[in-house]
Amino acid sequence: MPIKEEINNAPEVHYEYLNATGKIKYNMTNDYMFRIVLQKDKNTLINLISSVLDIPVEIIKDVQIQNPIEPGDSIDDKEYQLDILVLLNNNTFINLEMQVVNYENWPERSLSYLCRRFDNVARGQEYSSVKPVYHIGFLDYTLFEEHPDFFAKYQVRNAEDGFLYTDKFNLYVVELNNIDKATAYDKRLGIDSWAKLFKARTWEEIKMIVDENPSMNSTAESIYMSNADFIIQEKCRAREDAIAHERFQQRKLAEQNEKIQSLSDEVTRLSKLLDENGIKH
Repeated sequence: MPIKEEINNAPEVHYEYLNATGKIKYNMTNDYMFRIVLQKDKNTLINLISSVLDIPVEIIKDVQIQNPIEPGDSIDDKEYQLDILVLLNNNTFINLEMQVVNYENWPERSLSYLCRRFDNVARGQEYSSVKPVYHIGFLDYTLFEEHPDFFAKYQVRNAEDGFLYTDKFNLYVVELNNIDKATAYDKRLGIDSWAKLFKARTWEEIKMIVDENPSMNSTAESIYMSNADFIIQEKCRAREDAIAHERFQQRKLAEQNEKIQSLSDEVTRLSKLLDENGIKH
C-alpha cells in the first residue's frame, strides 16, 4: 500500500527542515538516530509498520514502545541495545533494528531475538494465546552474498511444499544497499521510499523523497530536530565512533587471518618440496 497521505483539511504546519540545505550530519542509518526518531515520532512509527507489515494505517489503533530510552542515557555499556520493541494494538510484538556492520551472525542473532519474544505466553494461559512476533532488520549490507535481495520475509514452512507452519513467527529483512532490487510489491508498500529516506545524506534528497511521500514530513522534521539537539548529536557521534572502531577491528582481524593463511600455505608448500626431494622434516 502507498504511504498514507496527510489529510487535506489538516492545518498547515511549518516544517523547519524545509530551510535546511547540504549534508545531514546524522541520518537514519545511525542506529541511535533511528532509535530516537521512531521513539519521538509516533506518526513515523505507525507509517513504517503499516508499510513493512502491509496493513492499513487505519487498523493501527495503538503502538507502545516497550523499551523506551532517554536521550541522555549512557550507551557505553556493551549490553546496551538499540533495537526497538513495539507492542502493536496490544496483540503483536514487533522488534525493529538498524544494523550497518556485518558481524556475520545476523541469522543467529535475529532468531535469538525472535525466539525470546515468541516466549510471551502468560503463566497459566494456553499456548494458542501466544502473541505474533516480528523481527524486522534494516541492514546496510547484503545478508547472503549468494542471494542478494531488498525485502525478504522468512517464516517456518514445510520444507517439501512450503506449507505455512504458523503465521505468528516472522523474520523480515530489508537490505538498504539493494534498493535497486525492490519489486513492484515493495514499491507499492513504499518500503523503497523508507529505505531511501533512511540512507539520504543531504536535505535536498530528503525533500525530494518527501515531495513524493507527504506523510514523511514528520519523519524529516524529527530527523532535523534530533540533529539540532546537542545531547542526541553526542550519542550519535559516540555510536559512529564505536562503529568505526568495530570496522577497524574487523579489518585488522581479516588482515591477520590473511597473514596466517599465507604462512600456512607457505609451510605446506615447503613441506611438499622437502618430501619431493626426500628430505626429512
